[in-house]
Amino acid sequence: MTDGMNDRTQILIGEEGTRKLKASSAIVCGAGAVGGYALEGLIRAGVGKIRVVDGDVFSESNLNRQVLCTTQTVGRKKAEVACERARLINPDIDIEGLELFITPETVPEILEGEWDTLVDAIDTIGNKAELLKAASASGIRTFSSMGAAMHLDTTAVRIGPLKKTSVCPMAARLRKELRDVDTGNITCVYSVEQLSLKPSERDEHGKSVLGSLPTVPAVFGMTLANEAIKYLLQ
Repeated sequence: MTDGMNDRTQILIGEEGTRKLKASSAIVCGAGAVGGYALEGLIRAGVGKIRVVDGDVFSESNLNRQVLCTTQTVGRKKAEVACERARLINPDIDIEGLELFITPETVPEILEGEWDTLVDAIDTIGNKAELLKAASASGIRTFSSMGAAMHLDTTAVRIGPLKKTSVCPMAARLRKELRDVDTGNITCVYSVEQLSLKPSERDEHGKSVLGSLPTVPAVFGMTLANEAIKYLLQ
C-alpha cells in the first residue's frame, strides 16, 4: 500500500481498525453516479478486496455526476475504469471487475465466493429486487441505495432498514417486491424529499431520463460507503 495512505484514517480507527479494513472484502454493484462514489470511499478507506460489477460504458451524459467519468473515459467500460482508478489510489488492492449487467441470470456469479458486505447501487427495480433477494438468502450484509435522481436536498437523505423507509418511490416498490423476504440484513440510503418533477425525456430504448445533480448521488454513495465501513470495523 502507498506509504502514508492510511495515516489519517488510522488516527481515527487505530491500527486494529486499519488491519480489519485491509482484511475485509466488498462487492460493489454499479459503478455509476452512486456506485462510483461508494467505491471511491471503500478504496480510500483501505478495504483490501473489492469486486466491482457493471456491464455499461461511460457516456457524455455521465460527466455531470459520475466520478469515474471523464472526457478520457467516455466510451470505456465502467468496470475496467473502476479497477484502473482503484489501483492508482492503492496499488496493493485486490480488485476484480465483472463486466456484467445485474440480472437474475448473473446474480449467482456476482455473489459467488465469500464476501463481507455488498453495496448495491443499481436502479433497475426488477434486477435490484433479484439481487437483494439473493443477498438476503445468502446472509451477506447489504447496503442499498434507493433513488438519488430528481433530488436537490442533501439534508433529506436518510439511513434505515428497507421496511422502515418512507416517501421514496423506489423503496416503496422494493418493499412490495420483497414483502415475503427477510430483509433484516439490508440497510438503505434514501431521501424523504418529495419529488416535484417528473421525467420529461426518454432515451432511445424508451426508458425515462431522470435529471440529477452531481451532489446528491455523491452523498448517497459516500453514505453507503460509510455505513459499510462502520460495519466492517465491528
